[in-house]
Amino acid sequence: MRLLTVVAATLGVAWALGAPASAEAETWRMAHKMPADSIEGQLFQSFADKIEQKTGGDITVQVFPNEQLGKDDVVLEQLQIGAVHIYPEGSSYLQKWVPDVKLVSAPFLFDDREHWRRFMASDLVRGWFDRIEQKAGVAVIGDPTAFVRGPYRVMVTDSPWTTLEEMQGVKLRLHPDDLAAAAWRHLGAEVRTLAWTEVYESIGRGIVDAVNSPIALVEPMRFYEVAPNVIRHNEYPQGMAFMTNAGMWNGLDAETRAQVLEAYDEVTAESASRMAAAADEAIARMREQGVAFSEPDTAAFVDRMRSLYEKMDASGELPDGFLAAVAATRASD
Repeated sequence: MRLLTVVAATLGVAWALGAPASAEAETWRMAHKMPADSIEGQLFQSFADKIEQKTGGDITVQVFPNEQLGKDDVVLEQLQIGAVHIYPEGSSYLQKWVPDVKLVSAPFLFDDREHWRRFMASDLVRGWFDRIEQKAGVAVIGDPTAFVRGPYRVMVTDSPWTTLEEMQGVKLRLHPDDLAAAAWRHLGAEVRTLAWTEVYESIGRGIVDAVNSPIALVEPMRFYEVAPNVIRHNEYPQGMAFMTNAGMWNGLDAETRAQVLEAYDEVTAESASRMAAAADEAIARMREQGVAFSEPDTAAFVDRMRSLYEKMDASGELPDGFLAAVAATRASD
């Protein structure tokens, strides 16, 4: 932490800890873990370019892909002190400060993306985000469901499966997430926690057999080279929380915030069509290289997970009102 404080001072970002934004031109640092040429990497760069354009050069955004500024915990700490200004990742990464947030990525719980979006707009979830800002000084730009990630989730594996029974025992890489680990162990997988950038080598060496991923990232990460089976399981819908230092964000004048939000809205509006197109094009190219694609019925996954959620609720492991909020945001027949 002492090192990060020195970094923040060196970069001259002390204003981000709550002081009003300067009228002079600023350079923001945006970190992410994806390859620059991936569809997500391209959209992040577009967001950075649009901010510079809409602010008339008052703000420029320097983008650091491929975990160049460190892995998640390091970047989140830099975000808190203002050494990093924007970090786009799944909302569940905010569980570092409010553990309940992990439930926004609850596997095999939401009926579809619209159900999930309604849940994300509930008072329950809004309360979690408010607590994060108050506790950690980290705010989220715009609607965290607007950026379409994926556009759906798959498992990339070295051995195909078509049923829950056939999936038993797969050595599955996961990110650090207690709920995800509990869920996939409940479903029968052997869970290994590894960094995203370590997945390719780990599959090649047999440390893991498989990884869950948004479909659009399978090709740029080259996972298919070591695991030639891609199975669409629609684990949960995904968006992107564009996290920022709350002191910096709230210290901006209204006009500048509006300009950044306009850039955000334009990029998120592009994300669904660009993600879908990128996924379709990538699938076509990977098929030509012998990669197998399938979409099994996951009803058995949903059924088995229901028992875990009911058990967690009965034991007090789920927050009060969680399952009620999921039910209340489900579309009526």
